[in-house]
Amino acid sequence: MIESFDSMRRLAVIGVGVLALAGCSFSSDSLWPSLTGEAPSADAPPAASVAIQPSAGERAGSPLVGGPPPLGNTNFEVRPPATMQPTGTFVGEKVIQLRGDLVRLQDSIRGHNGSLQSLRATTAQNALNYHQTVAGIESRLQVGTTPGNPQLVDQWNSAQRQLEQVNTDISNMNALANRVSSDAALSTYLLESVRAAYGLSGAVEADHEQLAVLEDDTNQTVVLIDRLLTELSDDIRRQSSYAANERNDLNTMAVAIKNGELFGTSLANRSFGGTSPQASMAGGASFPAPASMGTAGRRPLVVIRFDRPGVEYEQPLYSAVRRALETRPEAIFDVIAVSPQSANQGRNALDANQAKRNAQTVFRSLQEMGLPPGRVALSAQSAPDARSNEVRIYVR
Repeated sequence: MIESFDSMRRLAVIGVGVLALAGCSFSSDSLWPSLTGEAPSADAPPAASVAIQPSAGERAGSPLVGGPPPLGNTNFEVRPPATMQPTGTFVGEKVIQLRGDLVRLQDSIRGHNGSLQSLRATTAQNALNYHQTVAGIESRLQVGTTPGNPQLVDQWNSAQRQLEQVNTDISNMNALANRVSSDAALSTYLLESVRAAYGLSGAVEADHEQLAVLEDDTNQTVVLIDRLLTELSDDIRRQSSYAANERNDLNTMAVAIKNGELFGTSLANRSFGGTSPQASMAGGASFPAPASMGTAGRRPLVVIRFDRPGVEYEQPLYSAVRRALETRPEAIFDVIAVSPQSANQGRNALDANQAKRNAQTVFRSLQEMGLPPGRVALSAQSAPDARSNEVRIYVR
């Protein structure tokens, strides 16, 4: 009656393969996955394996860990301004004053550049430490381990702390960007002041010659600050996106450690596109009427039969949903609590409540795997063909 877990996982993958080939038309009569491993009916033809093309990450040779994004490598060295000679005029004194302002501004930029180079080195080392820890966890999960292995839990906690260090580095980059922005505004004001000095009366030719040199030096500093701010902003943007993805992957890895086997990257990193208003409203708390789900004539992606305690459904569920998202990144998933029908009304009510609790458990599993709540819609119904409480998952 119950097949092995490997058999269940194979069936889940077959189901998603048929989904990809049928374009969600559900016209195929091939066997769809039943996560309790129930044997197919005698008259059903044997299901053929369907080859699923590897994902882009798998083709790149890094399906699990993409690694941190590259940081900028420019060293923003400032060229000191040319020396100005006193001319004895009011404009000459203004030129020397403006040059002093430029020197102080360049000293500040040198400090910012030193902070940036130090931050880059620290961020790269923290990211390396994090990925080494994650790689160790994945290696243990890849070969299989005990559910809730305390050694892996300790490593996971260490990885979480290391990822928080990366987040701290991003916060430091943001603070540095704010300081550079202030200097950028100051450099623009200084350049305008140098150009305005041409209009002052009482200048000799030497004053205007020195103003031209000072304007060129100031303009080069403005350009350098703009490049520094642009590259720093790019680093922050890439690192922030990377840290968010890794946070999702860590949440999924926690589920994998709980089960003692490797899942993969977070479903949040595989799903794109917007959500429909219906999915957002049905994001997990309530059970709308079955008619709103439109399941008539559709075949479920996954059927989880809760006909015994401790049904191990998370690994095949993850695989099925992951493959569905690779085929349809914008997909929304309808999670339906299905209870059997009987003549006993009291029994029907108990089964319906239990089916809803099972559906909420599956919904939480999907959240832990990284699927955004707005991509999941919950509902409940009874079905004459159900022999036990089930959770059926459809793709739309």
